[in-house]
Amino acid sequence: MFEFQQYLGFLLFLTVLTIGFWLMIFLVGFVHYWLGGAIMELIKEKRAKKEQEQAS
Repeated sequence: MFEFQQYLGFLLFLTVLTIGFWLMIFLVGFVHYWLGGAIMELIKEKRAKKEQEQAS
């Protein structure tokens, strides 16, 4: 039926697939967090610039 090397190959495939899946989930979350923070900072800078222009 299955030989030991085929079993090890299957386990290696599942390990690589699982690591890749969780790495993808982590990177998507990190990039989302990074872009959200960058956009919020950009909005804050624009608001501060607008308020400074109105005060002048």
